[in-house]
Amino acid sequence: MIYELPTALEIDGVSRPIRSDYRAVLDICCAFSDPELTDHDRAMVLLTILYEDATEIRDLNEAIRKGLWFISCGDSTKHKPAPKLMDWEQDFKLIIAPINRVAGCEIRAVAYLHWWTFISFYYEIGDCAFANIVNIRNKKATGKRLEKWERDFYRDNREMIDLQHKYSDAEKALIESITQGR
Repeated sequence: MIYELPTALEIDGVSRPIRSDYRAVLDICCAFSDPELTDHDRAMVLLTILYEDATEIRDLNEAIRKGLWFISCGDSTKHKPAPKLMDWEQDFKLIIAPINRVAGCEIRAVAYLHWWTFISFYYEIGDCAFANIVNIRNKKATGKRLEKWERDFYRDNREMIDLQHKYSDAEKALIESITQGR
């Protein structure tokens, strides 16, 4: 068990301070979803945002591995692939109110909130609109039948429920050229 909230990671045998605030990690998560970025670009985003002294790090692979460990809240177990049911950027407006309820304050107004604490709040959001949306997404992704109220809710809120696919500029241009050719 890990009792302390890490604010530094040991890289190259040196304790390296990290930006452990939830906002920094959400920025990294959004970059990981950006179709314009290569894996190398994503790794550089992680290094640049997470580590306060990224330019001094020699073992970048270790820094990336430990950075991903930090982002996963110290969970190093392998998880089987599952359908994507949420997107931090798209769903943030739905997630923030129940997290505020659990936290007992407006977390966007606090100067600092550790990423692991933010995730602990997230895990406890319970019954709310966001939980209903994730449940509908899960049922749709796994081919399960929606209840009548869920079908009605989906029909009325499809834009909010369907995860928006993020297209790269090249994909957008291809789609535009195909639709223009009709």
